[in-house]
Formats: sequence, structure tokens, C-alpha cells
Amino acid sequence: MEINIRKIQKSDNTLLAEIIRSCFHDFNVPTPGTVYEDPTTDHLSELFNEENSALFVAEVDGELCGCCGIFPTEGLPEKCGELVKFYIHKDFRGKGLGKKLMEESIEFAKNAGYQSIYIESLPEFSTAVSIYEKQGFSYLEKPLGNSGHSGCNLWMIKHL
Repeated sequence: MEINIRKIQKSDNTLLAEIIRSCFHDFNVPTPGTVYEDPTTDHLSELFNEENSALFVAEVDGELCGCCGIFPTEGLPEKCGELVKFYIHKDFRGKGLGKKLMEESIEFAKNAGYQSIYIESLPEFSTAVSIYEKQGFSYLEKPLGNSGHSGCNLWMIKHL
């Protein structure tokens, strides 16, 4: 199994949007107020042209299978970025790709000068939540910033 982690390209947009939305179906997660309905999900390469942002994609044997990134979400505390778009296609889960993508994203955040990383999620994404916990994220009682994803009800932060 050859794994390649790289930054997003415009040609990845359609397939990544399909992977992201399929994860909501795989875990039977409600979609209102989430990235599922966010129009930027169809144009991720453009979204991640924002300064101090990066979206990393994983390929296994040349096949695109997931993503994870850092974004300077509006309204977050100073020097805090958001870990975003952490999704792995069901055929590639349990192979360590999520950990590799997250570690690449955290390293990017450190190098970009962030001092903390914020996450919004849903408890139904329990596999991802357990990875967040293992990476040292702790729970918050309320959301930070203005992600526009009011459907998320789990918030965490990690200080770098």
C-alpha cells in the first residue's frame, strides 16, 4: 500500500465533495448546519487559497481517499486555527490515514504560527473523536468562532 499525502488540487474538488458527503451517510449523521450542506464543499481547492490555510489529501496507490486541513476560521481567538474537513472514505478507514492527515495538518498549523487548534464535530463521528482525544484535544462547553456550521454540537481544542 503506497500512501501519498499532498495538498489539494483543483482536480480533487468533485471526488472530495463526494467522499465528505458519503461519510455523513456512512455514520447516519444529520446534515443541516454542517459541511454536508455548505456550498464551499464543492470548491475546496478555491477555499484553501486563503492565507494560513491548507487542505491535505491522502492517496492510496494513486486513489484519492480522504482529507484534513487547517483553516483560519473567522472569529476564532488570535493564533487559533480550525482543523477542518477530516474525512476518510469508508474503504480506507482503519489504515492509519486519518492519523497521518491529522499530523500533517497539525505540523502545518505549528509552522503557520498557530498556538491552538479548534475542532467542531458530531458525536456520531466517534472514530474521528477518538483520534482527536488521542492527539490531545480537550472538550469545550460551547463553540468558538463563526464556522457557519450550527449543526455541530461537539467542540474541542488543542494547545500547541
